[in-house]
Amino acid sequence: MHEIALEAPMDAPLLSIRQLAVDFKAESGDFRAVDDLTFDIPKGKTVALVGESGSGKSVTAQAILQILPKKAHISGGSILFNDPAGGKTVDIAELGPTSDAMHAMRGGRIAMIFQEPMTSLSPLHTVGDQISEALMIHARVGRAEADKRTEEVLARVGFPDPRRALRNYPFELSGGLRQRAMIAMALITRPALLIADEPTTALDVTTQAQILDLIKELQAETGMSVLLITHDLGVVANVADEVVVMYRGRVMEAGSREEIFRNAQHPYLQALMRAVPRFAMEEGERLTPIREVKSASLARVHAVDRPQPKGPILKAEGLIKCFTLRSGWFSGKTRTVRAVNNVNLALPAGTTLGLVGESGCGKTTVSKMIMRAMRPDSGRVLFDDGTGPRDVHGLEGDALTAYRRSVQFIFQDPFSSLNPRMTVYELLTEPLRIHNIGTSDERYARVKQLLDLVGLDQRSLRRYPHSFSGGQRQRLGIARALALEPRVLLCDEPVSALDVSVQAQVLNLLKDLQSALGLSYLFVSHNLAVVDYIADTIAVMCRGYIVEEAPKTSLFRNPVHPYTQALLAAVPDPDIDRPLDFGKLRAGRFSHPSEWPEPFRLVHGEAGIMKEIEPGHRVRLGSHRAREAA
Repeated sequence: MHEIALEAPMDAPLLSIRQLAVDFKAESGDFRAVDDLTFDIPKGKTVALVGESGSGKSVTAQAILQILPKKAHISGGSILFNDPAGGKTVDIAELGPTSDAMHAMRGGRIAMIFQEPMTSLSPLHTVGDQISEALMIHARVGRAEADKRTEEVLARVGFPDPRRALRNYPFELSGGLRQRAMIAMALITRPALLIADEPTTALDVTTQAQILDLIKELQAETGMSVLLITHDLGVVANVADEVVVMYRGRVMEAGSREEIFRNAQHPYLQALMRAVPRFAMEEGERLTPIREVKSASLARVHAVDRPQPKGPILKAEGLIKCFTLRSGWFSGKTRTVRAVNNVNLALPAGTTLGLVGESGCGKTTVSKMIMRAMRPDSGRVLFDDGTGPRDVHGLEGDALTAYRRSVQFIFQDPFSSLNPRMTVYELLTEPLRIHNIGTSDERYARVKQLLDLVGLDQRSLRRYPHSFSGGQRQRLGIARALALEPRVLLCDEPVSALDVSVQAQVLNLLKDLQSALGLSYLFVSHNLAVVDYIADTIAVMCRGYIVEEAPKTSLFRNPVHPYTQALLAAVPDPDIDRPLDFGKLRAGRFSHPSEWPEPFRLVHGEAGIMKEIEPGHRVRLGSHRAREAA
């Protein structure tokens, strides 16, 4: 390999990819992951690379940085980098991955924000050490200067206490702060090109909006170009200048944001847009996945004939849960955090209750208390199987076993929740074996029926989880949850890790299963557009409080609480006529109860009261203010 460096024309794009091909070596022969890829990244602009999982987006980014897996190699084409600092054009495809020129460029002139900050940051080193390392390598500065500039960049990306953050380890930070640390690490060398690979996929909507705003602001300040890799068309509509749509390694359509969203031409792009949940959907309108998953037995299956409850099938009354945290490793001081604060919820049989809020608001803690994985400090959870409500945390023996069968859980990450050493048959029969249900032949028949229900091939029985896609693994998780014929499913962010088309498949499947089997869902999510599509009633949670609860039509027509309004304002809509109001999101601290405007403000230790403002629509007010309003 040899470096090619030519004088760069003044009007040349920062990066110019021409006929790029990337092949992977496989036992059956070479597999082409990127094929004849051509597009430009202009100076100072944002180009969005859009497509489903497996379309070749991340492989393209890895090729630009020469960090491809060992089994992959660039087999054709060019990646021309017109470096404004050196005034030279370099063909990255001709550079060796370990060459000095590539080492200088990677992390220096071209930087990358990876998708999952927790796995990209070393757990053994402080945030300050990891960020300053890039600067010390590329800028040859000393430790004192590196720490000073690291503190400056941490302040710039929104760390509340940059000096303290220098000494923090990644596990001590929230998801949003970890992602900000990744951005700081990428920006400290002042790169010409920033590659952001799904930088907001795992973040809740308000944090996502803050990160997108931050990238736009830093881009305006520094003039850097951005290659944004995403499957979220709402994000694309809000931050991209140009869009490149990929499918199976090839470009399907490319153009300006205006052209792509106003006049989509390719059937694949049109199908991708139809798969996105939107707030303006008609009553009864379904999402249209690119590949519809047909359940082979839904039409023939019927809900089990069981006594029906007179009231809600599941009810939470006054749930409170506190955690005691140490203030330091050796200080011995502790502080108490109230994670769930006087939560009341009711789930009528056969309906879906959506529970929404930011990360850390207490949604999953509520789910764990309902599942008996955690005991509340006060309050109770009532379950009614048709024989009357009973306190879940008082159940024992056969009653407890029956409850465990009746309430099942669908986890957020389908891969980590499935045992990689068990086949599909073993995974789906495990609940039946634990509860001593059926003979071996009856279990085999039940497993085949479950695979039919979730639209998976019966020939998959001997396969392991790693051989399935993310959407197929989530459908396996749903099949396992249905094995014991439950009445209630607790769905904890079941589609947040999936791209839009697979998300549409899973959401439609959940709706069909509910209709056919009479299931009740508690659907936990931070994505209001998803909850709007699947839920009947929505409860909005913030800092352990339920701040607003209403039928979905009332909530989206008339959001009253300032936190609900902020959540709705932070959802990126795949419509360029309805952009995010970054100014509004930047101005307020909507998740701090003591800073909410009157009459919603809650002083420390005050729970407030829920006031009904229209039938079924309740909002939390400060206690004395609520009495005054009444």
